[in-house]
Amino acid sequence: MSLEPGFWDDQLRAQALNKEKAQADGVVSSWEKPRRELDDARALLELAEEEGDEETAREVEQNLDAIEAAVRDLELRAMLSGPQDRCDAILEINSGAGGTESMDWAAMLMRMYTRYAQERGWEVEIADYNPGEEAGIKSASLIIRGEYAYGFLKAETGVHRLVRISPFDAQARRQTSFASVFVYPDVEDDIEVKIDEKDVRVDVFRASGAGGQKVNKTSSAVRLTHIPTGIVVSVQNERSQHRNRDLAWKILRARLYELELQKRNAEKQALEASKADISWGNQIRSYVMAPYRLVKDLRTGEETSQVDKVLDGEIQPFLEAYLLGKKNPKLAAAETA
Repeated sequence: MSLEPGFWDDQLRAQALNKEKAQADGVVSSWEKPRRELDDARALLELAEEEGDEETAREVEQNLDAIEAAVRDLELRAMLSGPQDRCDAILEINSGAGGTESMDWAAMLMRMYTRYAQERGWEVEIADYNPGEEAGIKSASLIIRGEYAYGFLKAETGVHRLVRISPFDAQARRQTSFASVFVYPDVEDDIEVKIDEKDVRVDVFRASGAGGQKVNKTSSAVRLTHIPTGIVVSVQNERSQHRNRDLAWKILRARLYELELQKRNAEKQALEASKADISWGNQIRSYVMAPYRLVKDLRTGEETSQVDKVLDGEIQPFLEAYLLGKKNPKLAAAETA
């Protein structure tokens, strides 16, 4: 494809097609690899049973665990079918009520997401960093680059609550802190305006001057009507119909480009409107370190007592529960009541 004549004439289009091809190749490869490994494991297991080789049988069992994990990851990817799920992610963290405590908590979340991304082989870039006066951060923005980064991390949007014995309190009292996380898709600004000529009605008419004077004897003015959107563009400034037509098409493309920008801005504003207050009653997950140890997602009911591992980036079980549509039993019962 890339060797075809004229392929690189349009650099943006060529890069987009190459990226799309690489993603498609990755999808095919991700399905073929576990299938081959399963075939190999089946053949090896049959051989081990014939020979009575228990060590090889145990090795096959370990391989099957890895294959099962790969298939589960593919199942999750199948759930990520949204138009922006494959995008890189922009992850914003903001400290909430609680002063220094919340700023320290926000920094802990930043470390957690950084560790999670690095474990998956994704690239993490700090786009913005606003440190706290005494400790932690007031806010930070991370650009996380990796396949399906947005699709996975979108599950983290919401308020995160921490309960612990404060390291900043001389009396060692238990404190509750809040921080918000918001995840955007990193959409490339590569809007391509495609106009199907069948969607445009072209009318030509005689141009007129001020007050109806100096009326052209030829039909040089051009009116374009874009039927799907109802946009109408008329140009009659030039004496040449050809030049008026070219200018009208240029204006029509510009207006359709602006319309697409407005749609994208509306989507972004809808995302912004979904942000909740960083306080009680709006949290999606609680991280309790005292008086007991528990991390619990309030949307799905997913929980673990391994708080340290979660804060070290092991958040995949929470993402999987969210993406697979698991619901907190109490919430599910309330919905059906």
